[in-house]
Amino acid sequence: MNMNLVTLLYLIASVCFIQALKGLSHPKNARRGNLFGMVGMALAILTTLALIAKQAPGAGSAWLLGALAIGGGLGALAAARIEMTKMPELVAAMHSLVGLAAVCIAYAVVAEPAAFMLSTTGVLPYGNRAELFIGACVGAITFSGSVIAFGKLSGKYRFRLFQGSPIVYAGQHRLNLMLALTMVGFGSLFLLSQNWLPFILMTVLAFALGVLLIIPIGGADMPVVVSMLNAYSGWAAAGIGFSLNNPMLIISGALVGSSGTILSYIMCRAMNRSFLNVLLGGVGNHPLSASHAKHIERPVKVASADDAAFMLANAESVVIVPGYGLAVARAQHALKELTSKLTAKGIQVRYAIHPVAGRMPGHMNVLLAEAEVPYEQVFEMDEINAEFGQTDVVLVLGANDIVNPAARNDPQSPISGMPILDAYRARAVIVNKRSMAAGYAGLDNELFYMNKTMMVFGDAKKVVEDIVKAVD
Repeated sequence: MNMNLVTLLYLIASVCFIQALKGLSHPKNARRGNLFGMVGMALAILTTLALIAKQAPGAGSAWLLGALAIGGGLGALAAARIEMTKMPELVAAMHSLVGLAAVCIAYAVVAEPAAFMLSTTGVLPYGNRAELFIGACVGAITFSGSVIAFGKLSGKYRFRLFQGSPIVYAGQHRLNLMLALTMVGFGSLFLLSQNWLPFILMTVLAFALGVLLIIPIGGADMPVVVSMLNAYSGWAAAGIGFSLNNPMLIISGALVGSSGTILSYIMCRAMNRSFLNVLLGGVGNHPLSASHAKHIERPVKVASADDAAFMLANAESVVIVPGYGLAVARAQHALKELTSKLTAKGIQVRYAIHPVAGRMPGHMNVLLAEAEVPYEQVFEMDEINAEFGQTDVVLVLGANDIVNPAARNDPQSPISGMPILDAYRARAVIVNKRSMAAGYAGLDNELFYMNKTMMVFGDAKKVVEDIVKAVD
C-alpha cells in the first residue's frame, strides 16, 4: 500500500476520532459521536491490516487476523454480558490492556528494531530509546494501576490491595519517590547502552509504582482514578506511536491522553480534590477529624412509599437526583415509569446529574439513556442548581455526598468547597437509602436531618416501584 495513501487514511480516521469526542460531549449527539468513533477505528484497523499484509504477507497477517478475531470476540462477549453497574470496572480492565499492549510493543521493538524499520544494525537511535522508555514506563504504570482500580471497583476480592479503603503507611510517598527516581535511573542507563537488564528492571519498577500509586486512593476518588488511568493509557499509546512512526497511534493517543487529563482535572474540582494529590497517589490527603468522622445518632423523619407518592403527585415541579444506589438496584426503568406518570399529571420533572455521581464520568447519564429518559429532562449540575429554590420536591435516590449541604455551610468540613447539588434549597426532600450509612466521604449528611426531609428506606427499585403503584 502506498504510504501517502496510508497517511491520508490515518488522517481521516483521526478526524473521525475528533468528531467522536465532539459528539460525546452532549447526550443528544452521543450516538453520532459513537458512530464516528467506530468508523474511525474500523478505518484505522483496516489500513493497518493492509499495511502489514504488504510488509509481512503470509504468517504475519494470519497471526494478526487470529489475534483480532480472539480479542474482538472476547470484547464483544464482555460488552454483551456486562451489567451497567459494572461498567466502570470494565473500563478499568480495558485501560490495563492498553497499558500492557504498550509494554509488549516496546519489548518487541527493543528485541527486533529491524522488523520495525528503525535500525538495520540492531542499534536504536537515542530518540527511539527515549520514546520506548516513556511508553514502557507509562504503559506498565497504567497496567498495574488499572488492575488495582478494577479490584477496588469490583469489591469481590478479599486481597487487601483490592479493598475500597485507602492503604497508607509511614514513608509511603518517600518510597514512591525513590522508586520513581530509580526507574528513571534505569531508563537513563537503557538510553545510554540499550542493554536489556536496565530496561527490564525499569519495567518491573514501573509495575510496582502503578500499584503503589493507586492503593492509597480510596473508593471516593475512584471516578477520578478511572479518568486518570484513561489519560495514562492515551499517553502510553502516543509514546509507542512515536517509536513505531505511526501517526494514527500518536494522534489517537494524544486525544485520549489530553481529554482524559482535562476530565480528571474537572472531576477533581467537582470533588474538592487536589488534582496533583490524586495524580501522585493521595499526597496531602487529610484524614477526617474526630468530630466529622464520628456518627451521631439523631432523629430523622421516616416515611413510606405511599407518603412519597402523595407528595410527588401533589407537586408542581420535581427534581430527581440519581446516585450509585440507583445503579446498584437497577431502578432506572422503574424511575422512567414514575417520571412518565408524573409528567402525564402535568408535573414538571427533571433529572439533576452531578459530575461524579456513580463510579465513572457519565455513569448516571448512561443509566438514564438506557431507560430512554428524554435528553431534555436531564440537566447537569451547573444548569439546574439555581432551580432548586423554586422546586416543590426533590427525590434523591442512592446519592449521599453530592447533596450534603456541609460542603456549603460548614467551613470545617472535609468536603467544604466541594460543588454539590443544592437539593437542600427545595421546599421538600425525599431521600431513598438502604440505611443511614455514610457515603464515601465518611460524613453524616445534614440533609437527612432537616425538617423538610423524609427518609424512605429500602432497595431503590422496590421503593420506586411501590411509589409508581401508589401514584394516582
